[in-house]
Amino acid sequence: MRVVIALGGNALLRRGEAMTADTQRRNARIAAQAIAPLAADHEIVITHGNGPQVGLLALQGAAYKPEEAYPLDVLGAETEGMIGYMLEQELGNLLPFEQPLATLLTMVEVDADDLGFQNPTKFVGPVYDLAEADRIRTEKGWVFKQDGEKWRRVVASPVPKRIFEIRPVRWLLEQRTIVICAGGGGIPTMYEKDANRKLVGVEAVIDKDLCSELLARELNADLLIMATDAEAVCLDWGKPSQKAIHRARPDDLTQFSFAAGSMGPKVDAACHFARSGNRTAAIGSLADIAGLVRGERGTIINGGFTALSWH
Repeated sequence: MRVVIALGGNALLRRGEAMTADTQRRNARIAAQAIAPLAADHEIVITHGNGPQVGLLALQGAAYKPEEAYPLDVLGAETEGMIGYMLEQELGNLLPFEQPLATLLTMVEVDADDLGFQNPTKFVGPVYDLAEADRIRTEKGWVFKQDGEKWRRVVASPVPKRIFEIRPVRWLLEQRTIVICAGGGGIPTMYEKDANRKLVGVEAVIDKDLCSELLARELNADLLIMATDAEAVCLDWGKPSQKAIHRARPDDLTQFSFAAGSMGPKVDAACHFARSGNRTAAIGSLADIAGLVRGERGTIINGGFTALSWH
């Protein structure tokens, strides 16, 4: 099968962990150990989140004068290279030497008139208590929203329209290369209005799940996996009445509501992919990736199922 695996940001930097290179390296190794066994039997494309990493780079950039700070599209490109390098190396340490790997910097087109620019929703960077968030808001003019019991910076998250490097990704797959691309939702770019097709970077972060779904469709993938820190899509998350969904049709899931900042975008992306050509999407834990591929673990979404089932 051709499998697109979307690693959540928490797969590389979990909430509360120190944002150090050693921590990210350790988590990249864990991700590689879960993915490497699939390489012998499947074509693999890996995407990943970058919210904590791009937020950290933005904080580091705050030491510069405002006019010298690097914009979010450039920071996104930096994180694609950094995370891709770590994943490549850790996978290469586990796979046969002849297995090719490639990280591709991936530009993704967005619309200048996207409503996402009017209402920033994408979390980036570390969490703060309210007093610290208010101080930074005053100093830098950043927008903050509540994330659980803490506060995080939010930026615009426009919808991805086109993946510019889709043809090179296809060429690499034809050579049995494991491809790491579209990290953090890709590098946000758009064509300037009233210009002769001049492409420019955008101060935004594209939703990784939406971009991974677009990538999976464009590649005609058989399976889209969204690896997160939850074992499955659950109702009443964190309550005594919590129930884990095992198999579902996209229409089955429309009757439920999922958190906009976490599981909601994953469910939406999975349902959209499952509806396109009767394909299969899976949501579950990184440690259960082999079980997700077999359809035994996590939440499996396909329009051909007969009824909703539970773990």
